[in-house]
Amino acid sequence: MVVVAILAAGRGTRMKSNLPKVLHSLGGRSLVERVIHSVEPLSPSRKMVIIGYQAEEVKTAMEPISGLEFIEQTVQLGTGHAIQQLLPHLQGYEGDLLVLNGDVPLLRQETMKNLLHTHQENKNAATILTACLPDPQGYGRVFCNAENFVQQIVEHKDCTDAQKQNRRINAGIYCFRWQNLEQVLPYLEANNAQKEYYLTDAVTQVNPVMAVDVEDYQEILGINDRLQLADAYEILQQRVKEQWMMAGVSIIDPSSVTIDETVELQPDVVLEPQTHIRGNTVICSGSHIGPGCLIENSEIGANVTVRYSVITDSCIKAGSKVGPYAHLRGHAEVGEGCRIGNFVELKKTKLGDKTNVAHLSYLGDTTAGSKVNIGAGTITANYDGVNKHPTQIGDRTSTGANTILVAPVTLGDDVYVAAGSTITENIPNDSLAVARTRQIIKAGWVSKKKKSQQ
Repeated sequence: MVVVAILAAGRGTRMKSNLPKVLHSLGGRSLVERVIHSVEPLSPSRKMVIIGYQAEEVKTAMEPISGLEFIEQTVQLGTGHAIQQLLPHLQGYEGDLLVLNGDVPLLRQETMKNLLHTHQENKNAATILTACLPDPQGYGRVFCNAENFVQQIVEHKDCTDAQKQNRRINAGIYCFRWQNLEQVLPYLEANNAQKEYYLTDAVTQVNPVMAVDVEDYQEILGINDRLQLADAYEILQQRVKEQWMMAGVSIIDPSSVTIDETVELQPDVVLEPQTHIRGNTVICSGSHIGPGCLIENSEIGANVTVRYSVITDSCIKAGSKVGPYAHLRGHAEVGEGCRIGNFVELKKTKLGDKTNVAHLSYLGDTTAGSKVNIGAGTITANYDGVNKHPTQIGDRTSTGANTILVAPVTLGDDVYVAAGSTITENIPNDSLAVARTRQIIKAGWVSKKKKSQQ
């Protein structure tokens, strides 16, 4: 049995932001969400988040995550003080406590499983996550025996020259047997310049304590400022893109492509340069995306082509082509085998199979059937200044160039609308609609005008 405690009370002043540090986004999830995600395979019996700075904002942001308990640390007096806040909430608990920092977002689930497994298998009083840094300058060192039991933790400033050769540092991630920790927590002292209570002091007061080295030291990097946030994003992107390329996705220029960790890609997807895939997006096999695309919270079917376009909260079914320079938003749905072309915008619009909107059109709040052809420059005038209104277009209907459909309006099946028409009334099936004035030609008009101006 394990309880997870996540330290998320700090402000993060070096972020230079009114937003609590743990709520800053990294690859589609907040920092603290990533920490929570790292412990999901452990199936913790309780997940406790220790909050302080802008506590209500943190709570609100984390409401969608089920099973969280919030413990408030009204005054932030160090990591030991934060864990002291758990004492009244864990009375009688006899399992383990895993302590993580809400600003260390790159931990892998495998690392957390290994830490807990080592702790429980060896029946340790405490097990700490450690890392061997290429350059441990400024970090305290952890000294262990041959079996990885911790013998000493020495702050950098107190290390001898020989001790500084040890590159193993404390990552600040701990697993405690709660009954052992509970006995020493009330007696921690703030005998330091910061007058804070440190959890590392509790580590030195229980026994035995074992260290577990993380394979990739980058996992334990914390976020204290925007530079470190950008560095973490680069690390995360490298992981994500390597994962998808090994799974059969082609990324033509990985350095110019970004992919949120929440995205799902199938084999034989091709991502061209300057393409960015975000949120809960799914792209099916054989689709070719980019160059120059932004796709967010959308579903792209098999064998779809999208070039130089923006797609948000929308669905494109198999075999359709989008772009260049199209914009789909507001839950647009494009059927199979459709063509959405240059400078077309779809908003809250559903198109049937084999329907084409090829050039310079806007369709908003529109439902169109199958095999519809929308002529260049056709728009649905869906807004009357107060409310939005729907447009219905039947199967096999065609609109001519520069057609305006003034909603609410319905066009039946097999309808033709003449170019330049403004449609304000419903059109029945099997009809031609012409809604424009007759052309008038006045011969010699220009010459007469010029003479009158002399």
